[in-house]
Amino acid sequence: MPPTFSSQRSSSPPPPPQHHYSPKKTKPSLLKTTFNSVKSQPGFRLTGWLVITLIFQALIIVFFLRDSSSAPAPWDLQRFQAPTDKECKFGRIYVYDLPPEFNADLLKNCNDLDPWKSRCNAVSNGGFGPKATNLGGVVPENLLPAWYWTDMYIGEVIYHVRVMDYKCRTLDPLQATAFYVPFYPGLAVGKYLWFNYTSKDRDRPSEMLLDWLTKQPYWKKSNGADHVFAFGRLTWDFRRQTDKDTDWGTSFIYMPLMKNVIKITVERSPWDELEFSVPYPTSFHPRSESDIVQWQSYIRSRTRHSLFTFVGATRTKIKNDFRGLLMDYCKSESGSCRVVDCSVTRCSDGATAILEAFLDSDFCLQPKGDGSTRRSFFDCMLAGSIPVYFWEGSFQGQYEWHLPINAKTYSVFISHNDVRNGENGTVRIRKVLEGYSKDEVKKMRETIVDLLPRLLYAESSKGLGNNTKDAFDVTMERVLRRIQLQNLRKKQNF
Repeated sequence: MPPTFSSQRSSSPPPPPQHHYSPKKTKPSLLKTTFNSVKSQPGFRLTGWLVITLIFQALIIVFFLRDSSSAPAPWDLQRFQAPTDKECKFGRIYVYDLPPEFNADLLKNCNDLDPWKSRCNAVSNGGFGPKATNLGGVVPENLLPAWYWTDMYIGEVIYHVRVMDYKCRTLDPLQATAFYVPFYPGLAVGKYLWFNYTSKDRDRPSEMLLDWLTKQPYWKKSNGADHVFAFGRLTWDFRRQTDKDTDWGTSFIYMPLMKNVIKITVERSPWDELEFSVPYPTSFHPRSESDIVQWQSYIRSRTRHSLFTFVGATRTKIKNDFRGLLMDYCKSESGSCRVVDCSVTRCSDGATAILEAFLDSDFCLQPKGDGSTRRSFFDCMLAGSIPVYFWEGSFQGQYEWHLPINAKTYSVFISHNDVRNGENGTVRIRKVLEGYSKDEVKKMRETIVDLLPRLLYAESSKGLGNNTKDAFDVTMERVLRRIQLQNLRKKQNF
């Protein structure tokens, strides 16, 4: 069942967003008649003017107090206590109320989103998925309720749930700096990516959405330049370059109407200046700042018995599969490397064995995933383990809003070519990692520990509080900041 878009996560479908209410116009003719009636009486003097002025002001106050019954409902007022300009210094965001076929109906029909299995578990609990099980003894007991089996490609649902309660959301489009479009492109295209569907089948949901959106006045005002989309899947799933039915994915991002919009996705194209990558969802969704502090302390003090670990499965259909190389190497280095073979152990959406391996290791080997990036990067850092990259594209130009520009402060890079080439090239992995002193390892881990809130998605629809930003808060602030700067530049050019 689909989640609600409120502060309580449940399994009922999301109600439509509440529209901003424009108060009814005042009744100037009635007030004018009252004023002229009094003015026409004999003996009207200066003191009379004072009395009439006071009465006039009182009528206005009473009128607007009575008319407040038509203001936004208490539900809205409770959710949208007007933030101060200091809290929303980069502006506010308006969320479109889309026709349900673009989001709510997709959740409602979750059994039909994937050709092989139901996606209803994935979309449950506001996109967090089912409550995690079998973590007893692995994480502190009081933190267990904050763990879920979260799907790595469900971010578009999580972002929609959060933006509905975002402190800088506005119900008035006239006050908006940015416009959020809560379309679920990843869910919409999911079942069309395989088998005998045509390119037109894969493009149809996106074309219908754009047809609706371009009729809206605020799209027309900016040609989409202040509009924001979230993509749950990799950017490459939305960048089909031809109309050949055999080519992968949809051409959504390449559609001309998408040229000016801001796109947030779990892996961005390095050639698109309006696209920004955000952390993959992991299994831990802290309920408060204290949850974060406790987990940080836990991973900081954890005793680790393995130098490094590898979690993954070999891909036998790929020639010279690099994962297979790492797997064989780790098995040969059993004294230093801990292996989780995902062809044997269930690894999707996180798993107990994965978390245990990362918690037990100083470093974690991170080859490419479906793209250059991998959710495992974030599962690794969640456990306080230090990621080891083999392709520069796995970190360069990715997650620049959430991770330090200097990747050396939190990670290790070993070129995949160095691993492959030369006699016993893989031995170099252990030698490189053994070259880091305990103090250097501790320093890198401390960087990760400090970064952790920015890499996670809070359970509370209000985030982690005023003092700590989670991944969503960081993303929305940077989006608003980007659009505000963009608008200022436009004004300067006129």
